[in-house]
Amino acid sequence: MKLFYIICIGVTLFSVLYALYSWRREKRILSKMNAMLDEAIRGTFTAQDFDESLLSSVEMRLAHYLSASMVSEKNLCAEKDKIKMLIADISHQTKTPIANIRLYTQLLEEQALPEESMTCVTALDSQAKKLQALIEALVKLSRLETGIITLNPKKASVQPMLDNAVAALQPKADAKGITLELQTVEETAVFDPKWTEEAVSNLVDNAVKYTPEGGSVTISVIPYELFCRIDVTDTGMGIAEEEQAKIFGRFYRSEQVCESEGVGIGLYLVRQIASGQGGYVKVRSSLGKGTTFSLFLARN
Repeated sequence: MKLFYIICIGVTLFSVLYALYSWRREKRILSKMNAMLDEAIRGTFTAQDFDESLLSSVEMRLAHYLSASMVSEKNLCAEKDKIKMLIADISHQTKTPIANIRLYTQLLEEQALPEESMTCVTALDSQAKKLQALIEALVKLSRLETGIITLNPKKASVQPMLDNAVAALQPKADAKGITLELQTVEETAVFDPKWTEEAVSNLVDNAVKYTPEGGSVTISVIPYELFCRIDVTDTGMGIAEEEQAKIFGRFYRSEQVCESEGVGIGLYLVRQIASGQGGYVKVRSSLGKGTTFSLFLARN
């Protein structure tokens, strides 16, 4: 009987010691893993040598994964830097030639040219403007999509941003005899002023472009609990229901407007700007009855 108690005590003591050893070993392994993750977050992780135990095998796999992740992140950063340089080069290298083309076409327009030659000069200037707009839009889009430029939303009044967007399009509206009306508002939202102005300008520009002479374009703001809605409503040709899901796609051009100016990037850029700051954009339209684009901005 005494021997039985001694055996029980020995087994219990061994179990306690083994449990303590296992606990300390697991704690050491988890501490190593935690340290590796901390190094990975700081960007200072380096792989180490491990033994062949099962837990160390897990450590090894985690080390390989983190090493691969670090390499992927470095490669991604390097690719972004290359893209950034490429975009900067394209923007810089094309700016001067396009400006020169437009300058020379303006000089030609001042000359006493035959009517058929003047037609060619006007077409050349139009194509140069289109090329300039395309390159500028592609540069903006590429910077947003690659994260080179990030949106910095902050809470502010929407009125100054809308005033700037409308003022830039007022001459174009006046030239077509279109009434451009902006309702005065006192609402605030969380948005990046520069890029949101770009989005609103694209919507207003489209509205003016596709509204016939004598029509009207109205910009209004409707507040909700979570969102501030900016509506751009025109009295233009409208958009067919089957096309409304396609118009926010990159380079999409409806057959109805394929002959007019534009390259099909504006609405795609609007959607990218809206989603990049927690908002979204919707469209309501009927053929021959005008269109309303609604840009939703977060309130908080």
